[in-house]
Amino acid sequence: MVRLPLTSEQLAAGRRLGASLRQARGSRTLADVAQASGISPETLRKIETGRMATPAFTTVAALARTLAVPIDDLAQICLAHTDLEQTG
Repeated sequence: MVRLPLTSEQLAAGRRLGASLRQARGSRTLADVAQASGISPETLRKIETGRMATPAFTTVAALARTLAVPIDDLAQICLAHTDLEQTG
């Protein structure tokens, strides 16, 4: 199965997700958060920089738990632009 290229909206949502997770990480090191979440530091780095725009749900859930960020808040951040298009 061939994976379709991500749309500009998906890439933008990935950048918003990454920026939000980076902000939530605060002064904690990338390595500490990655280890506590059960992911590699490189994976977290890619998510935070937007290079991994569509991480697995379990990865996002683990990060949300580690960073004490409600998963609904992350969904709102990722879907904010989509919601505006549907209501506008």
